[in-house]
Amino acid sequence: MVGPMAAPVALPTAADVDEAARRLAGIALHTPLLTSAALDAMTGGRIFLKAETLQRTGSFKFRGAYNKLAAIPLEQRAGGVVAFSSGNHAQGVAAAARLLGMRCVIVMPLDAPRAKRERTAALGAEVVLYDRARDDREAIANDIATRRGAVLVPPYDDALIIAGQGTAGREIVEDLGALGLVPDVVVVTASGGGLTAGIALAIKARVPAAMLYTAEPQGFDDHARSFRSGQREQNAELTGTICDALMARMPGKLTFAINQSLVGAGVVASDREVAAAVAFAFAELKLVVEPGGAVALAALMTGKVDVRNKIAVAVLSGGNVDPDVFSRLVA
Repeated sequence: MVGPMAAPVALPTAADVDEAARRLAGIALHTPLLTSAALDAMTGGRIFLKAETLQRTGSFKFRGAYNKLAAIPLEQRAGGVVAFSSGNHAQGVAAAARLLGMRCVIVMPLDAPRAKRERTAALGAEVVLYDRARDDREAIANDIATRRGAVLVPPYDDALIIAGQGTAGREIVEDLGALGLVPDVVVVTASGGGLTAGIALAIKARVPAAMLYTAEPQGFDDHARSFRSGQREQNAELTGTICDALMARMPGKLTFAINQSLVGAGVVASDREVAAAVAFAFAELKLVVEPGGAVALAALMTGKVDVRNKIAVAVLSGGNVDPDVFSRLVA
């Protein structure tokens, strides 16, 4: 006997991104587009870097987290929220919960960077640690949410999360438009695909001809492989890259449904190439960019995406990195 089918989940739209922008106005920072003559000369294009490293909590994740939490009805907020994350989503949710006066529990892996764990706790969240190799973080988070009557806040596979992240794409088009430009190419770092999906919705609604690409670390290129096969592919390993923020096992269901139709392809950068991009951002732009936040820049620097004579944007998605790791990368 076949049981009842689950109701289909509505995908977010560009209109949802616009609504998220209204909700985030005056809360999230409108981060700048930065330029570098050295980068233009290196790539042959006119390159702009979306500096989400300067966003609240040091990454784009605050956008989606606040959009999600602010949309929770007041009568459902008493139990607080629960999220699972290696660090950037954790901090985004913790910061949003503090602003909205909500209790917050974050399930984090034992091997998450110390700076991310400490900052999450400093933002007022209760941190529950798990073993990435043995434990199921979603099961742990679901159990806590059920026992406490809390709202689960997924890291990427959620319409409100995706729409919130998409406000970064909306700003890209607005800021380029103020210069009389439109983007030809936009490269976005990808883990679960929420940032890519949101940015794709925002940009394609305004600049249909723009080409979007995901950028992933070598060995964790589930989006690139999924685009080629036409179905969600899973990474073989759980760990093994300096890009700790980009180790989701496979694209999300909602995010891939969006990205499969709006994103052109995926590109991959090695840890060595990512390290060079981190060092470049520090030397040329005076920015602290974590490895996972620098993969799109690495893809442009190594010619993985052809941007010659084009207007191109790479998203610097986060800047939360342990000082000792950062010092080694920029040395």
